[in-house]
Amino acid sequence: MKRFLLFLFLLLNTSVFAQVKLARLFSDHVVLQRQKPIPVWGWAKAGEKVKVMLAQQTLQTKADASGKWMVRFTPLEAGGPHTLNVSAKSGQTTVNDILIGEVWLCSGQSNMEWSVASAKDFAIEKQNANFPQIRHFKVEHNVTLEPEMDLTAGEWQIASSETVGGFTAVGFFFARELYQKLNIPIGLLHSSWGGSQIEGWISKEGMLSDDELKTYAQNLPESWQEADMMMDAKLRKTLFKSDSYTPTPEDEKKYVSGNADFSTWLKTVDPVGQWDWKGLMGYRGKGYMAKEVAIPADLIGQETTLSLAENDSPNKIYINGKLIGQTAAKGVRKVKIPANSWKEGKNQLVIDLGNMISTPWFGPGMMGNANDIYVEDGSVQISLAKDWLLMPSFAEKHEYAHLMNNVGTSIYNAMIVPLLPFAIRGSLWYQGEANTGRAYQYRKSFPLMINDWRRLWNDEFSFYWVQLSSYGKDEDSNKGSYWAELREAQNMTLSLPKTGMAVTTDVGNPNNIHPTNKQDVAHRLATQALKNDYRQNIPYSSPLYDKAQFNDGKGVVTFKHAENGLTVKDRYGYLRGFEIAGDDKVFYYAKAEIKGNTVEVSHPKVPKPVSVRYAWSDAPEEANLFSTDGFPASSFRTDDWPGRSVNGKFQ
Repeated sequence: MKRFLLFLFLLLNTSVFAQVKLARLFSDHVVLQRQKPIPVWGWAKAGEKVKVMLAQQTLQTKADASGKWMVRFTPLEAGGPHTLNVSAKSGQTTVNDILIGEVWLCSGQSNMEWSVASAKDFAIEKQNANFPQIRHFKVEHNVTLEPEMDLTAGEWQIASSETVGGFTAVGFFFARELYQKLNIPIGLLHSSWGGSQIEGWISKEGMLSDDELKTYAQNLPESWQEADMMMDAKLRKTLFKSDSYTPTPEDEKKYVSGNADFSTWLKTVDPVGQWDWKGLMGYRGKGYMAKEVAIPADLIGQETTLSLAENDSPNKIYINGKLIGQTAAKGVRKVKIPANSWKEGKNQLVIDLGNMISTPWFGPGMMGNANDIYVEDGSVQISLAKDWLLMPSFAEKHEYAHLMNNVGTSIYNAMIVPLLPFAIRGSLWYQGEANTGRAYQYRKSFPLMINDWRRLWNDEFSFYWVQLSSYGKDEDSNKGSYWAELREAQNMTLSLPKTGMAVTTDVGNPNNIHPTNKQDVAHRLATQALKNDYRQNIPYSSPLYDKAQFNDGKGVVTFKHAENGLTVKDRYGYLRGFEIAGDDKVFYYAKAEIKGNTVEVSHPKVPKPVSVRYAWSDAPEEANLFSTDGFPASSFRTDDWPGRSVNGKFQ
């Protein structure tokens, strides 16, 4: 038996790479980077000699002890199609229709993942999508605790009206503009994941080099079981301020008692949606949703109907500690509430629910529309569309889906490592929404990731990103803004060489975190590349804060990238979005006037100003300062007073 097991072990370990193969990126229609050495790699039998041919170049190498081999072709100019041939004693493989051109890595979260099919004017755009020399490779979502050798899926697709709907919208519109200006093949290597935090994209080695993330990297889980335990402890600490406290079944019976203490429950404005996006990332299992409902006296003695959005798990509905009904139906549910179940004034409504049955990946949240949640008696309808409370059940069996934000570095392991060291011109990045609560820390984590990737590629490639757009409330600086602080961190990262930023606050949607106008976003990224990488003499950057002077009750702000002047983009013709404050740190919306390439700011209640801020809110809808070249000015502040996110840390 021992001899058989030894034979089986040797057989498995010598046949993993029984035939020579290429990394998945090297498949038909691939675009390879021009004017840089071209690395090509794959696997064969350990020690096997491998011959690789591309564009009249022939290279030979030998697979290492693990079976991996790599060659580097000398740089080529744009053109094609070419063929890549790989041969060894164990077999051969061929890749056809290879183009040499410009390759851009597109990464980030959902606004980079946002497809052309979901972008503005898709019906028109797909008619202008037949570009055989633009190709797109989508890296499938995956997380692993150890670096992966290769991708398990994915293929290069040629841009056409039939395929372009699945391309990254920002990436495709960027590629189209480059192609139309350069007439050179463009490859989009697309690796993004909606909702992902930046820490998931950084390598363990990168984290270990950073004082704030070092401790986290030293304590990374070695198994998913350990990772789940860490997630559970982190969630209990968030809810109960102690990771050692676990509610018992008796504790959780109090949730439906009618006099529950909801002070530790998670608050959510909109009850509809996955709990993953409400602070309960990855939780799968039983849970509770609760709301205090105010009921008028004239409804007490009448039968009412409780309408609920969809959750097709067995639901139990409690009102003031009494089990009123159960439902397990799909779609909007209508539950009859007997007369006298409600009391006048405040009532505790608690729903005991579980994972969705038909779509178990969704977890224990609700699908549909919050407007489908209400109480009515036929003549009066009371909306229950806002301000619910959530609590998972720790006393019952539960688990965690392995998603993008469970463990830092895990996206990098699965979705970046297999791309190394595929030659690229640069990277486009659209991310930050998931890090707004840690905006101060982003000042370090964002440049850390850029430097980490450049180290891994051994190439100081160009890196351009999209500054956060407008989403949420437009409040004054006295309330503060997480999103403005994240934009500030993005501005600060421009201190790195070969970087650039697209300002997009004017094309956002305060009511939707996914604005559909990806065309303007891509254009502003394209101008950065066309100027900096392709040496075209064009305007390319938004006005950026340079310095400020305070004299005679006024603040005078000077901008970079405003050489051709500043202008107001507003039908009324006056500047908005500026605030000013004195030593008391109280801000007032200010009068602002353009003076050449400067802006003069003042307010009668601030005789001795010390700070000016512009567009300093989550959704600065009123901000209307532009360069005469058509680029919106970036938000900024002249002070360095502590902000809302100063204590936010990744854990």
